[in-house]
Amino acid sequence: DRILFTEYVGGGTAISELTLANNSVRTIWKGAEGLYAFGNFPDFALSKDGKVAAGVRSSYETPPEVWAGPIGEWRQLTANNSTQTPTWGKAENLEWTNDGLSIQGWLLPPAKVESDKKYPMVVLIHGGPSGLTTPEWPASFGMARAIVAALSSRGYYVLLPNPRGSYGQGENFTRANVKDFGGGDLRDTLAGIDAAIAKYPIDPARLGVTGWSYGGFMTMWTVTQTNRFRAAVAGAGIANWQSYYGQNLIDQWMIPFFGSSVYNDPAIYEKSSPIHFIKNVKTPTLVIVGERDAECPTPQSYEFWHALRTLGIPTQLVIYPGEGHLFIKPENQADRLDQTVAWFDKYLQ
Repeated sequence: DRILFTEYVGGGTAISELTLANNSVRTIWKGAEGLYAFGNFPDFALSKDGKVAAGVRSSYETPPEVWAGPIGEWRQLTANNSTQTPTWGKAENLEWTNDGLSIQGWLLPPAKVESDKKYPMVVLIHGGPSGLTTPEWPASFGMARAIVAALSSRGYYVLLPNPRGSYGQGENFTRANVKDFGGGDLRDTLAGIDAAIAKYPIDPARLGVTGWSYGGFMTMWTVTQTNRFRAAVAGAGIANWQSYYGQNLIDQWMIPFFGSSVYNDPAIYEKSSPIHFIKNVKTPTLVIVGERDAECPTPQSYEFWHALRTLGIPTQLVIYPGEGHLFIKPENQADRLDQTVAWFDKYLQ
């Protein structure tokens, strides 16, 4: 008579209950943390009688461990990561407004901030386009989490915005970037940078931007639309939505966002393609991709890098043999991290 499900609420995670008799929904638990059991989306395991739940919980303050018990009354079962300590300072749930919308993101400072200094900041844009950055321990598998720990330990602020198009604020907010990739979501992100700079000792002349997948596209797009950033790292990005349509293996998702196939309305795909604005780029840009990426194929990264090189923009292309959209080999994960940090250190430190 009821269905339990996970959802994103604001910038956090929640477990809610749908009562089938009257279609009412109530939140059973929510928190500023990540909750996982089987995959990369909020999830938990539930006993057959529905009385006991288990999952992996983590936050910006506490590393991931297994917790179990009645929902909201869990107790910690493991302490495998008890020796892990944050390399960053106290995270802030940063909120700002733009275009009449309330926008939220997470800002992680370096572990030690001196009052008489200003610090570089890197903006990490999440994938998607429908996605969300939640406040989970940022040192686990995947670019979006591991890079935060690496950068904050080296004296960077890291901003993780959840602009329009993200989960967590209802369907209308999530659909607000339909037919507008790189439009409102970029404006929201730039406004978030302004909000962070207004409140914290961040050097506006030392800004970087990075992301993976849709975040990689947004990185490519951003450097074609503004010269505000001194360095960029575009991971598994999309340079040309028109050619991408015929290259990737997941094109079914594109029509709901673009409103038509590329063959019926090529203009809607062109207007959000970074390659068509490539001559605007001044930002040194590192381009990273897996050789076997079927979701954001290698030719997209090659095309963007080739254009930058031709135009004399400082750039480098790193292709990892055998890797797909998510890197599997630990040595490649580590090298990708090292390459990213080294690029930002070169231009921002």
